[in-house]
Formats: sequence, structure tokens, C-alpha cells
Amino acid sequence: MRRLMLLRHAKSDWAVPGARDHDRTLNARGREAAPKMGAYMARHALLPDLIVASTARRVTETLDLVLPAFEAPPKVLHDARVYGAKANALLGVIKETARAAHSLLLVGHNPGIGELAASLIASGDVEARQQLIEKFPTAALAVIDFAVDDWTKVHPRGGRLDRFVVPRSLQAETD
Repeated sequence: MRRLMLLRHAKSDWAVPGARDHDRTLNARGREAAPKMGAYMARHALLPDLIVASTARRVTETLDLVLPAFEAPPKVLHDARVYGAKANALLGVIKETARAAHSLLLVGHNPGIGELAASLIASGDVEARQQLIEKFPTAALAVIDFAVDDWTKVHPRGGRLDRFVVPRSLQAETD
């Protein structure tokens, strides 16, 4: 079995006029949501063997806030191909994952992350699947399981959505 976790970067800041998209930083809401998602992942044993992440600054900052929740942070590979990638390109990156990694966390951007998640799931909680298809918000996490023994065998409509977690639901848990 392979477990794919798709995380969209936390909410970023558009306040700096003329800043390159690649260099945008997290805003206050993003800096609040990312550690909560990390804590949720650690609490629920959603610990990746490997992380592949976009090179964008907002992704790096998201991971800087997620990773402290893990006892032993996994290896992180920053891959420029993830930045701005469409679903098919992201699937290609996933298929290159070493067989030794049974769980992979891919951290990137919409619309690619959301489209990839929607294309990969064939089963799982109907309500969660619909929510994911309608909107994949910042700092949201999709956990998709595949009954395969190698990442090269991951394909569209081949996964089961284990869960879809959005920052707003984590806020509700702590209230």
C-alpha cells in the first residue's frame, strides 16, 4: 500500500506590490494554520517517509511551521517542477518516488494540487470527496491510499480518500 498526502501551502500574503509570485510569504492566517495542520498530522500519525515540495517561499515557510510537530522530520526534497505544476506533471513527480517511501507528502499549489487530488480518488467518504472537489483551500490536507506496491502504479481514479482536512475544521476541534 502507498499513502499520498497532498498539502496545499498555507495562506500567503499579496501585500507587497511588485513581488514575484514565487517569493510571496505567508500571512498571519497562514502562520496560524500551518502549525495546527502539523500538530493534526502528528496526532493522527500522518507521518510521511518523504516530502516533495515546491521551491516557492510560501511552501518553504509552510513546512517550517508544519515540521516541528514531527518527532523526527522526514527528508524534504524541494523540486522546482512542483511550483505551478498541473495535475499530470505532479503525477509524474509522484511516479518517480523511490519504492522505499511508502508514504509521500507532496506540498504545492492550486489549481494543480486540488485537480490532482480530485483526479486520483475513486472511493472514500462521499461528503469529503465532494468538499475536496468543490474547493481545496490553503493549508488543506488530502490523504489518499493506493492498493499498489510501487509509486509507478499510481493512476487516476486509483485511490481511496482516507480524509480531507481543512484548517477551519481544526479550529472547530480546539474551540
